[in-house]
Amino acid sequence: MSADHSAAGGDRPTTRREIMRPVQLLGLAFGAALFAGVVTLVSMGAFQAIPREDVQRAIVVALIVAGVAFIATLVIIALLMLAVDPAQVSKSVDRPVLYPDESDETPDAGGSTSGDGPSSPRA
Repeated sequence: MSADHSAAGGDRPTTRREIMRPVQLLGLAFGAALFAGVVTLVSMGAFQAIPREDVQRAIVVALIVAGVAFIATLVIIALLMLAVDPAQVSKSVDRPVLYPDESDETPDAGGSTSGDGPSSPRA
């Protein structure tokens, strides 16, 4: 019975591994690196009729840019994943997201509260 429960994804808590699998993380980083490398090759004119030394220089620079993009993408996505609480991912939201929480108390329209804004100096 427990195998059916876990396969259906019942009340089991969501883990970080389920949010972003390592293969997806590496695939996204590889895609970003490939894009950065191709853009670098095209912008340095590697596909034009230029001397061989310039093409080799463009390839070296493109590999460096691709490596930097790969590492930067891995680090940035990993740090952003740390900011996400896995329990919050599977929780449904029934209210508008940008509205304040209903548990927050709103001040009266006519009176002032002790905590909002500067107070007058006391003697």
